[in-house]
Amino acid sequence: MKRAVLLLLVVTFIWGLTFPIQKIALEGINPFFYNCLRFLVAFLLAVIFFRRKSSWKKGLILGLFLGIAYAAQTSGLKITSSTKSGFITSLYIPFVPFFSYIIEKNRPTLFQIISFLASIVGLYMLNDPSKDPFNLGDFLTLVCAVAFAIHVVLITHFTKTSDDEVSLLVPQFLLTSGINSVLIPLGGSLKINLAMTCALLFTAFFATIFAIWVQLKFQKHVGSNVSAIIYVGEPIFAALFSFIILSEKMSLIQFFGMILLISAMIMGTIKSYRGGGSNEYHLSKKEYQKVSGKGC
Repeated sequence: MKRAVLLLLVVTFIWGLTFPIQKIALEGINPFFYNCLRFLVAFLLAVIFFRRKSSWKKGLILGLFLGIAYAAQTSGLKITSSTKSGFITSLYIPFVPFFSYIIEKNRPTLFQIISFLASIVGLYMLNDPSKDPFNLGDFLTLVCAVAFAIHVVLITHFTKTSDDEVSLLVPQFLLTSGINSVLIPLGGSLKINLAMTCALLFTAFFATIFAIWVQLKFQKHVGSNVSAIIYVGEPIFAALFSFIILSEKMSLIQFFGMILLISAMIMGTIKSYRGGGSNEYHLSKKEYQKVSGKGC
């Protein structure tokens, strides 16, 4: 389990790094065109490196929610502020236990419930959203958060009893690229430059193929709820890298929000390390041993 937690934390590190990288590279770039190319490149690389028979039904279901999430986030960002977009998108983290209970019938532990509540406060403090009224962009971003939450839960649900997780990569990359390609006319003019190309290759390989492979391979070991708490690291790393790379200033309230998020992440995962609390992890571990014959 420690390996799973460490690799999922590495994923949040990579996701956090993509924020300042893409902010620099995508200035004046059609975001739907970029998303289409990003997932098209990921699709082609997955076909080359993972020569497995694809599980199209489950993969396309995952791709549907992943595609909706990216398309809604990009559309919403054109209408609302980046600060509000960051906060509302991050709400997928506390949304996960709700959908986990509906889809997987897993109840969060008391520690996890406290962690999710603390993460909402911490996310608000870290993103410090403005007091602008709720608008269409906010609604689209909320759709994005819901889609990301369902995607996280479905990854755990689909991979619990399977040892061929890579069969789910190709279909979801292809559909996500297709969904964004339909929306390209809404994103403005098409152009490609060196910065965009570098960002595209980095995100396609590390933030897409590697990150989702890790989710498919290891998320089932800790379950959806613990995974969501680990993903609290994404906005933390995003804020840190924005401070380092973009020289964005961090207010005192944002600093305390970061501390609260780190505390929530530790509190939500410590119980699983000690082997208590979460029935979700024990069930996943048992099922995994049943299909693969080995432990976490």
